[in-house]
Parts: sequence; structure tokens; C-alpha cells
Amino acid sequence: QVQLVESGGGLVQPGGSLRLSCAASGRTFSGYRMGWFRQAPGKEREFVAAVSWSGITTYDSDSVKGRFTISRDNAKNTLYLQMNSLKPEDTAVYYCAAPIVSSGTYYRADYWGQGTQVTVSS
Repeated sequence: QVQLVESGGGLVQPGGSLRLSCAASGRTFSGYRMGWFRQAPGKEREFVAAVSWSGITTYDSDSVKGRFTISRDNAKNTLYLQMNSLKPEDTAVYYCAAPIVSSGTYYRADYWGQGTQVTVSS
């Protein structure tokens, strides 16, 4: 049984930082991309970032590039998202997903975590 379990969310002030983790079990995603999506209240889920097995990264350039860094530890089967300079508009439930498949700007995945809440507020 494949499981993706996120952790690291919470409440942070604007300008602060958080590091999300996603531990995968049941299979490895060798050769595949893993990534993060988020869903804010009243909005559709959106792609945030993805990273390949070899470490090549893709970001949603309009919102997070330059502030968020995605990475993975293949030996630990774990995905990370370092989020810096957080803004109130980053408030959302963040989901880990894999394997990431894309067509143009459309991204999808077969497996999803349960999500972790990130709230940016003073």
C-alpha cells in the first residue's frame, strides 16, 4: 500500500519560514518526479513545484519561484519543501503527490498525501 505522509505545516507570521516533509512508503518513485500542490479556501488545487529523481526542479513561476525550494532524499524516500518569505496568500493545505506527470501546464499524480495546513498570518 502506497502512502504519502506530510508533516511540518503550521501557523507562521508573514516573512517567516516553514519546511514541509513528505515521507513515502509502499514503493519508491525511482525515475519519477515527486511534487507539491496546494489548495487555498475557495480555490482550485494548484501545482507548486516538482523535482525529478536526479534533482531537476520545476516551479510555478508566478507564485513561489525564488521563495520556495523543493528537494528530495532518495535514500530516505522523502520529499521536502522549504518555504521562505511566506505571504498570507501562501495560506493553503499543501499536498505531496507522486509520480508527477505533466502536459504543458497541467500536472497530475496517482498518489496523494492527506495534506498539511499552512497558515500565514500575523
